[in-house]
Amino acid sequence: MGNFLGTIMGGLEGAATGFLEGGPAGAAAGGIGGLVMGAGGPSGAGNIQGGTDWTVPAAQGMDKAYEAANLGLQAEELRHQYQMQVQSQQFNDVEDEKSEEMREMNTLRTVAMKQREADDKIVQEFIKTAGGQ
Repeated sequence: MGNFLGTIMGGLEGAATGFLEGGPAGAAAGGIGGLVMGAGGPSGAGNIQGGTDWTVPAAQGMDKAYEAANLGLQAEELRHQYQMQVQSQQFNDVEDEKSEEMREMNTLRTVAMKQREADDKIVQEFIKTAGGQ
């Protein structure tokens, strides 16, 4: 009688929990689950319990494998971000060098223009003095 009462109580507890979490559909699913597992499992299933349930270590193993795979993905992402940072820094260095070269070219161009202006003034003064003006 105790086993039967435990099964009924498990069903009621599962239904109440299922109703709170998932409404009427959750109540039905929780009630069925509670009836099946309420007294330690169905009689033909070898009384599935926490200590004899082989799915717990299997799930833990799968969790560990998932965590290891996730850690590998994170390491790959960090490596990728580092490579992108290195590439970005190299690009910035090249652009800085190009900018500096362009500034130097502009300065040389400005100096050359000033020199041409000075040369033009010298030529004009020479023409004035040579022509007797």
